[in-house]
Amino acid sequence: MRNAKSVTTARHAWEDSVLKKALSRSAERKERFETTSGIAIKRVYTSEDTQDDAYQEKLDFPGQYPFTRGVQPTMYRGRFWTMRQYAGFGTAEESNQRYRYLLEQGQTGLSVAFDLPTQMGRDSDHAMAAGEVGRAGVAIDSLADMETLLAGIPLDKVSTSMTINATASILLALYLVVAEKQGVPWDKVNGTIQNDLLKEYIARGTYIYPPGPSLRIITDIFGFCADQAPNWNTISISGYHIREAGSTAAQEIAFTLADGIAYVEAAQSVGLDVDRFASRLSFFFNVHNNFFEEVAKFRAARRLWAKIMKERFQAKNPRSWMLRTHAQTAGSTLTAQQPDNNIVRVTLQALAAALGGTNSLHTNSKDEALALPTEDAVRVALRTQQVIAHESGAADTIDPLAGSYFIESLTDELEAKAVEYIDRIDKLGGAVKGIENGYQQREIHDAAFRYQQAIETKQQIIVGVNEFTVEEDHHDELLKVDLALEERQKERVAAVRAERNHATAQAACDRVGQVARDGANLMPAIIDAVRAYVTLGEISDALRNEFGEYRPPTF
Repeated sequence: MRNAKSVTTARHAWEDSVLKKALSRSAERKERFETTSGIAIKRVYTSEDTQDDAYQEKLDFPGQYPFTRGVQPTMYRGRFWTMRQYAGFGTAEESNQRYRYLLEQGQTGLSVAFDLPTQMGRDSDHAMAAGEVGRAGVAIDSLADMETLLAGIPLDKVSTSMTINATASILLALYLVVAEKQGVPWDKVNGTIQNDLLKEYIARGTYIYPPGPSLRIITDIFGFCADQAPNWNTISISGYHIREAGSTAAQEIAFTLADGIAYVEAAQSVGLDVDRFASRLSFFFNVHNNFFEEVAKFRAARRLWAKIMKERFQAKNPRSWMLRTHAQTAGSTLTAQQPDNNIVRVTLQALAAALGGTNSLHTNSKDEALALPTEDAVRVALRTQQVIAHESGAADTIDPLAGSYFIESLTDELEAKAVEYIDRIDKLGGAVKGIENGYQQREIHDAAFRYQQAIETKQQIIVGVNEFTVEEDHHDELLKVDLALEERQKERVAAVRAERNHATAQAACDRVGQVARDGANLMPAIIDAVRAYVTLGEISDALRNEFGEYRPPTF
């Protein structure tokens, strides 16, 4: 085996005797060889680019600190990642049919998309909900809708992820009460709420309350679930939307983990012990097209979070050090032009997530740049995961790209860049202060601008968009949401209000406002309101009256 010095000598000899001749005959492509994070990609990687003597410090074995190689000792040899297709549209009845169809097709977990009024705490008959009911996801106004949404789905057997933030406490309460009605104890319920408000201020915008009250609600959920629903993941700290807004991979790691640091600090500030809640934190990452950078990103994020939890927060339980992540292929990379190309993009992204060691995965459908996906498109997206899992061999050994000079170098460089960003955020006073100063937002805007410039100058080729274009026919096979569903949903919420016990509902709603003022844990009051069929909008308004609404600063 050559030592580092002899490899360097051999490389210089290769460059002088072989490479120069090749370049004199044919030059390399005239394009930027770098990742989305600005990491220059070398012509070739060797053992010079890795630290062979740092194996245990940097990698070690799967299921063992620092978890670079995965959080489970057997990873996919034990069981595949959870195949959790994100779905929801129209009414609860329609979405329930789609969920049952997906479960029949082999999906192993639900992932619920809610419409914008539900996300923003408005009932379907509110004036501000007009035109948005059931569009971006399913409309949920009350316990009656949640009962319909989950009808026939055994909540002690199916894990459910809910992409919901400002109203996460209400949707969790609805879910727990439906489980209660099914006779399922809360300690048998398994799933995740996104519940990540900081990234909403940074990148997505579905916030209601200012950061202070939002963090209070989040830590109330942490405390409640630690006692009552210990198998529920209380937050999915989300880099997905940060990346969709235009960040680089390094920024996605850094801003996501900086938000995670803020949540841990907030929980500690109200007296929660880190080892009591940290094992129920989960993460949500994007998977973009730069294949090797995406593989390295998952590895770097796991290693960095393990260090943060062990060294910064002095967590003692190894489960508190684990970064467990759901991943979703990148919606922002899907193109309306030549949508069949999206199947190829999604396949590469899904394979990168699997090779990077994700714990669960959603694959986007080819038609999502045009409309909500059809059943056929959803089935192809799910089959993509199943082919990778069962036919490719990618799941047969753990962390199969480990030891690649390129992958290990990229992992190190992404971690280093993320640490630089986190250090800057710390100097600003933490993630919340950074958001208030617009730091993360500006960094993302700058990265998005540079990427768009690269597309417009053709430094970055997008197949079918700025190169290899064709004249296309009109797309007819698209899912269309029935415009009449909005009126039906408005009638449904009106019927719930008419049929419930008015005095009980009013008292329960008033109690939510009282607890918000008093400072006690909000979850029991919200659960009681849900049981009384108080609507999502009414509970949100009770909290609005106490907490106010957030208005972003102008930068």
